[in-house]
Amino acid sequence: MRQPLVAGNWKMNGSLESIGVLLDGIKAGMEDVTKAAVAVCAPAIYIPTVQQQLQGSAIAWGGQDVSAESAGAYTGEIATSMLKDFGCTYVIVGHSERRAYHGESDQLVARKFAAARAAGLVPILCVGETLEEREQGITEQVVARQMDAVIELEGVAALADGVVAYEPVWAIGTGKTATPEQAQDVHGFIRGRVAELDGGVAEGLQILYGGSMKPGNAAELIAKPDIDGGLIGGAALSAEDFLGICRAAN
Repeated sequence: MRQPLVAGNWKMNGSLESIGVLLDGIKAGMEDVTKAAVAVCAPAIYIPTVQQQLQGSAIAWGGQDVSAESAGAYTGEIATSMLKDFGCTYVIVGHSERRAYHGESDQLVARKFAAARAAGLVPILCVGETLEEREQGITEQVVARQMDAVIELEGVAALADGVVAYEPVWAIGTGKTATPEQAQDVHGFIRGRVAELDGGVAEGLQILYGGSMKPGNAAELIAKPDIDGGLIGGAALSAEDFLGICRAAN
């Protein structure tokens, strides 16, 4: 039985004050979260603050991106060792915003996945299609291509050390949400594609939904057989909303 995972992605939001209030609120409500693993992925500059506030709690934390390089002349980049220094468990790789705004290729994302995994971090691999790609009927080809880049570099067994997050780009921050059936279709496709190569890895793989999940739709989404939780954007900035999603996983 796969444990549900609810991971917050704060994106480029927050301040020392607001993060302190947010984490206090989440910690105060965690006694009602009985099944889901819970994590928050913070802007890099705030990770030391998050570590200080969450150490000893049931909430894990992580980064929103990481370099594929281990060290050196890469100004502005964050190495896996740096995330490890501050107690990170998770790191997001290949978020659609990194792919779209920073030109990250499938191959670069695969290298980041490999670097995170080699360092003992759990990479959360984001995959998903744009509205144009969905309307063209090529959702599965796009998702397969993004998954295959990692499998070709690392082998299918490497997915056992990571998490996959399906994020339909057209449903991120737009208020639109894939229907539970639409989301399940793609989650099922991802698990089935992995199962063709390794049934055991496929069975254990956590696949999260990452497109405008909210307290009101979380339970219906997570109830689907191949949806194992959520990668939460906007709702992760409210303790009440984030906890509502975590409780839905109960």
